[in-house]
Amino acid sequence: MNAINLTEKTQSGLSFADFDTVIDGKKVSLFRLTNRNGAEICITNYGGIVVSLLVPDRTGKMTDVVLGHSSIDGYLHSPEKYLGALIGRYGNRIGKCHFTLDGKEYTIASNNPDCALHGGIKGYNEVVWEARQSDTQTLHLTYLSPDGEEGFPGNLKIEVTYSLTNENAMEIHYRATTDKATVCNPTHHSFFNLNGDGDGEVTNHIVTINAPFFTPMDDKSVPTGVIAPVEGTPMDFRQPTAIGLRIDDDFEQLRFGRGYDHNYVLAKDFPGEYAWAAEAYSPLTGIVMSVYTTEPGVQLYTGNWLNGFAGKEGHRYNARTAVCFETQHFPDSPNKPHFPSTVLRPGETYTQTCRYQFSVRQ
Repeated sequence: MNAINLTEKTQSGLSFADFDTVIDGKKVSLFRLTNRNGAEICITNYGGIVVSLLVPDRTGKMTDVVLGHSSIDGYLHSPEKYLGALIGRYGNRIGKCHFTLDGKEYTIASNNPDCALHGGIKGYNEVVWEARQSDTQTLHLTYLSPDGEEGFPGNLKIEVTYSLTNENAMEIHYRATTDKATVCNPTHHSFFNLNGDGDGEVTNHIVTINAPFFTPMDDKSVPTGVIAPVEGTPMDFRQPTAIGLRIDDDFEQLRFGRGYDHNYVLAKDFPGEYAWAAEAYSPLTGIVMSVYTTEPGVQLYTGNWLNGFAGKEGHRYNARTAVCFETQHFPDSPNKPHFPSTVLRPGETYTQTCRYQFSVRQ
């Protein structure tokens, strides 16, 4: 690939110079992926963050559908530290900040009430990944997570490849190996607004999730261990339903999360099956996002804790101005033996594929 020209700007208006820096002694840059349709994804190797994602709406207008910041400084000081980032070593929550593996107890630092969230105090969202852009549509990121980092055992080598396909899909491929038994549950945390970045609440989005069950949580957002049917509850998205239709229902699970922030148990024919998981549709723009994954679960999060901070172009990110679909194994799996296992051992290879497919509906 040719060297980045720092005087240039991306189609979404980002300046390469605003992401050109050194953090923890490592080079940070902004990388631009494009396809033959004019779609664009901009990614920084700080946290593996997707900064912007341009896809056409029903009129052909290129629309940025993810929340973000216009500079690396914005991310370093953001009230939302997971905005668009890669998450690990363990996405979502581990209750009581500990787990036992092969008879040994491990403790992760608490960074959320009575639990470890998204990898601990400094997760993969705050590290500088080694980056290599092999072509205009593909970015390879690697990180060696050392034994003991945030309390997790084993040197974990993780590789993540972002691809922008000619079908206007963002594909994310994960591969990880370890030299000691550990737990591994990475995910991606883009905050999507299919109305367009900064264009109001996502409560108008029509969502479908291929999940007959979900994992109810306690008041600390940690799963209780129950696998409950969605039928007859506001958690049921098996049929297309507006996010805002039931989000304020008097339902304990919605009160705990100030809205949706729950793991859904996807309908799978067999473990690891790559299959359709969910869909979101904006009637305003006509943009449809279909989510495919090899993972057993997906976290639906409706941006309930966004606090009105400023993002790209001065957009204000208030509560419910984004929706996340985090493909994952279940939260607190290391402490719930009946949940699908997240244990990775030497000689094994962890893999995951996630696809966010964009199209339009007239």
